[in-house]
Amino acid sequence: MSKYDIDVNGSLFEWDLENGSFTFENDEVVSFWVNTAFKTLIDSIEEIAGEKEARLVLETAGYRTGLIVSDFYLKSIGKPEKILDKLPNTYVTAGWGITEIFSYSIEDQTAVVQFCNGWEYKVNVAQGKDAEGTFMPGHWAGVLTGIFGSNVWYRVVKSQISGDDCSVYEFYPSDISPSLNVKALLEEQTAAAQKELERITNQRTEVLSEIIKEISSPIIPVLDSILVVPLVGRYNEIRAEELLNKTLLNLPRYNAEFLIIDLTSLSWVDDYTLTFIQKFVGASSLLGTTCLLVGISTELSMKVTQSGFRMNHIPCFSLLQQGMNYALDQLGLEIARKV
Repeated sequence: MSKYDIDVNGSLFEWDLENGSFTFENDEVVSFWVNTAFKTLIDSIEEIAGEKEARLVLETAGYRTGLIVSDFYLKSIGKPEKILDKLPNTYVTAGWGITEIFSYSIEDQTAVVQFCNGWEYKVNVAQGKDAEGTFMPGHWAGVLTGIFGSNVWYRVVKSQISGDDCSVYEFYPSDISPSLNVKALLEEQTAAAQKELERITNQRTEVLSEIIKEISSPIIPVLDSILVVPLVGRYNEIRAEELLNKTLLNLPRYNAEFLIIDLTSLSWVDDYTLTFIQKFVGASSLLGTTCLLVGISTELSMKVTQSGFRMNHIPCFSLLQQGMNYALDQLGLEIARKV
């Protein structure tokens, strides 16, 4: 004999060993060991998707299977009241735990349902969790949505995994659905990812800014009492003030008598830059340091002339070497070749 069937309190189970099929309520099913195989399945989903995402996956899967259950019984039984009377027995015989519908109102689209020792609770215990699962309440939200013909959602009133004797859920009309929860999660993850990207970008920008500060306008002590500061790139108010403060703080440290400002790599010269150079020279002079300008290009000299900026009191040279020789001469020094 290869076929077996049994009626358990009105629920029909059938086995066809020849074809390798097992049916419950005239549809094929499969059995899992709850505390081992089924637990491993849930663990794997959480490991791959993440625990928070897995809760949403299970809630969504529960909701959609609930819609399937309601559709099956609406077609086979029809009347919502009869379906709700039958379902607790269907779930207990299927091994889903003890289900009791405390109350429901088809007109108000509300219900209160209790669950004791359900498979999800047992899996969560095996996992060592203390938070209510999402599959079972999501599933019944789907069942009641189908039966009521309008979307309902749930709130957890009692939780067996948290220490109550059983879990109790309230169901009520709502615009909330798994699709909206998925959207909310994606928006939350997008916002979190953007925030983290902004944090990393700001952090790296700060690091790069500090590096640029150090290398863009270095103070180069060439000889005793002579410093060289190359101006590189384009200067705005922030860069100009940083360079000015940095240089003025270091002039006494090096006992600088001459400060050679190299304009060779200055990529942009406007009225602000010229005013900044004038301010740079004036501030250095107050500390007893004489400034020289080197690297004066034809373009720069024309710009200075057109702007009306006066450099008569500042020694200017086209080459750094010329500026160095001038400073050495003023100090009574010279560079001699070793014989």
